[in-house]
Parts: sequence; structure tokens; C-alpha cells
Amino acid sequence: MTNTTRTNLRIRPIQAADNPHIARVIRDVSAEFGLSADKGFTVADPNLDHLFELYSKPNSAYWVVELDGVIVGGGGVAPLQCSEADICELQKMYFMPEVRGTGMAKELATQAMNFAHEHGFRRCYLETTASLTRAIRLYERLGFKHIDGPMGCTGHVDCEVTMLRHL
Repeated sequence: MTNTTRTNLRIRPIQAADNPHIARVIRDVSAEFGLSADKGFTVADPNLDHLFELYSKPNSAYWVVELDGVIVGGGGVAPLQCSEADICELQKMYFMPEVRGTGMAKELATQAMNFAHEHGFRRCYLETTASLTRAIRLYERLGFKHIDGPMGCTGHVDCEVTMLRHL
């Protein structure tokens, strides 16, 4: 657990001006965990520098986490591409070390799933990698169940952990 107090933290919808800041967070966290572009992780996504525009599409949303006004994390939800219409995907959940263990990831994921349910989704899918053990434990506590293989066409070739939750 960090020394960060929740009073210094807030979750808010992404704004266009946030694009370079959340892209930096995603790149920094990816580098910390060895999640490189050549392995198909988020840092290879051509939309990484345009998340506001990406999540401004229908039935999509992205939130950033601020600590004392500085973006230190984020996560979103969008329809799962190449899949049934009632399945969304929890996406791009990244948090800097100073906010890990504060409950913000759980709060943001819950907010994303509530948004998805309100927009007609009945199932939420996610992909991650086995090295992100804390994230996997969080997803399990949130009710995600491990499934046998990938769904949709996410392009994440090295995300060997696939999970699904009914909303």
C-alpha cells in the first residue's frame, strides 16, 4: 500500500488534452513490466496517442486517474471488435506505482462495467498477461472468470490470460 491518500485522487472522463499524458503513463508502465510493442501489447496500438478520440465513439468511455492534478492512470471500456454485440472489453488499465494499492483500479473497473451495463452490454471481456499477477487477482475479485482462449480480434498476441464476466 502506498502513502497516497484518496483525497488527492480522482477519476474523471478523458479530455483531448490528456492524450499525451495517459500515453506516457501507458508507455512507462508497459516498459516497467516488459510489455513491448513487438509482442503486440498496447504500446503497439496506433491509437495510443489518440485515446480521447478513440473512446469518443459510441458505447465507449475512458477515464483518467489524477493524483494532485497529474495523470497517473486510466482505463476504459469499448465494444469488443469482431464479437457479439453484447460483449465489451475492459481496456488499457494502467496505473503508475504511486497509485497502486489505493483502490483506484477497482473503482475505475467498476465504473467501466457499470457504464457498459448501462449501454446494453451483458458481458465484459479482458486480456492480460500472466506477469501482471496483481491485476489478475483484482479481476478475479471483481468476478471475472478465466476462459479457454481469446475472443474477438484485439491483436494482442502475447496476452495469454483471457477472462470474462457477466454484467
